[in-house]
Amino acid sequence: MTSKGDRTRARLAAAMLELIQTSGYSGTGVNAVIAHAEAPRGSIYFHFPDGKEGLGVAAVDLAAQQFAGLIADAAKTAGGAAGAARAAIDALAVLVGGSDFRLGCPVSVVTLEMGAESERLRQACAAAFASWIAPTAALLEAEGLDAAAARSLATVVVSTIEGSVIVSRATRSTEPLDAAAGIVADLIEHRVAAARAAR
Repeated sequence: MTSKGDRTRARLAAAMLELIQTSGYSGTGVNAVIAHAEAPRGSIYFHFPDGKEGLGVAAVDLAAQQFAGLIADAAKTAGGAAGAARAAIDALAVLVGGSDFRLGCPVSVVTLEMGAESERLRQACAAAFASWIAPTAALLEAEGLDAAAARSLATVVVSTIEGSVIVSRATRSTEPLDAAAGIVADLIEHRVAAARAAR
């Protein structure tokens, strides 16, 4: 059972995450987070004594957990790495399109805005991307790719997804995500088939 303090901290991190998605990191102020979370003013510095940067790290960590959960759910139901990738991208297309293209990947937002300004935030973003690459690579290894090839392809898959989310938001169309789903699935199927043929 979580404590009241833990729930408040989680609420603040979730509020920061939501505001980063709609307003960016630089456009999100601490007061806006407090108001959005409906939290006591003093709670933010109690839970995040380093202020906005600490909130940003917590929001990136939360985003990492959410997308890792999306990958895990897709892997359970899709039947193979190609199907899992397609299912995950399709789910993102629904999220992005359903938000009227206001929501995207907060990790890419923070990376682009703050990667050169805050080493702590850059490291949090790098860890988030790594947390998505690793399970994707594990799915590919399970289908016969060696560890190096699996990690390389997983990195391409995650990078393609990130890019397609950005282009979808810019064009206000899910077409880039839809295209990425097909291309990524085809690439995975090709690489898996080649790995199996080489055995």
